[in-house]
Amino acid sequence: MAAHASVPARGRHATPARHRPVLSWAIPATLGLIMGCYATAIVRGGGVLTGTRLALGLVSGAVLAVLCFGLGRIQNRLPRELRAAAYGVLTGGSIGFLYSLSGASILSASVIGLILGLGGLLVSYYYFYTRE
Repeated sequence: MAAHASVPARGRHATPARHRPVLSWAIPATLGLIMGCYATAIVRGGGVLTGTRLALGLVSGAVLAVLCFGLGRIQNRLPRELRAAAYGVLTGGSIGFLYSLSGASILSASVIGLILGLGGLLVSYYYFYTRE
């Protein structure tokens, strides 16, 4: 009676998900759009939207999107510790940059970026450690 437990199931082979190529550029593009809009809103401060403020938002969003896309392309080749550190640096750097746009000092923006970067490192390390 226990022989059926060792018979391989038919049609249950792991196939690559079809939505993965879409998500490889959709998630970085969405994060870049959110950061660009938020950076523009911070710099604008309720005032008039000028070309330089819009350019700052577009460039900062594009840089984050490119960095996220690049990290997503190489993340499987990195060990989990280095991968978690890369996500922590990306998180801390982007949050610190956004905080510095609000007019805060460089020291306080660096401390906020460092704290949130360490938080991002710990969360991503825990996620990678429990999934591998």
